[in-house]
Amino acid sequence: MMKKYVAEFIGTFTLVFFGCGTAVVAGAQVGVLGIAFAFGFALIGMAYGIGPISGCHINPAVSLAVFIADRMNAKDLVGYILSQCAGAIVAAGILAMLVKGQLAGYDIGSGGLGQNGWGQGYLGAYGLSSAILFELIATFLFCVVILGSTQEGAPSQIAGLAIGITLVVIHIFGIQITGVSVNPARSLGPALFAGTKAIAQVWLFLIVPSIGGALAGVLFRSKVLEK
Repeated sequence: MMKKYVAEFIGTFTLVFFGCGTAVVAGAQVGVLGIAFAFGFALIGMAYGIGPISGCHINPAVSLAVFIADRMNAKDLVGYILSQCAGAIVAAGILAMLVKGQLAGYDIGSGGLGQNGWGQGYLGAYGLSSAILFELIATFLFCVVILGSTQEGAPSQIAGLAIGITLVVIHIFGIQITGVSVNPARSLGPALFAGTKAIAQVWLFLIVPSIGGALAGVLFRSKVLEK
């Protein structure tokens, strides 16, 4: 069991460290496309690196979808979520240490740590309703791709590629809206280090993606989308 939890810790660490790290350190140079590919490629790498051990959920919303679809037990659900959140928090903490080492100085309060958000002053300045709608639909569709491409009879050898590409597309579309969460752990880690506003808004990224994942799980549990 511990192998699964260690794998989920490492996988989520990788996603947050390289995804958010690219946004913070190289975002101005690589732009939206570069950040989107950083998140997607990190996921693809981990899908083949830890997928055979844990399934590479690296996302509490995905684990919830898998649980509701009746593909994992409650004990693993709790263990996965705790491991994912721990991996995201450690990654964000190390990223904070790294950027503070910039010789010219780096203020996380103003420069950010790749945290998610919405409203005036955040990227495209979209409102709360847009943030909720995007995160709900994006997470739902993301989990549909994950559950569909990993079900029995699907070409599972290329599932990691399909899932990673989907995450890239989601980021290209949604970075200006919320910075793209679709992953409560990915949002929690940076928020804890990014300051008051990020912490005040993190509730949306804990709740809404979880609902999106749960809805996808219901469709597969009810056999609507099962092969």
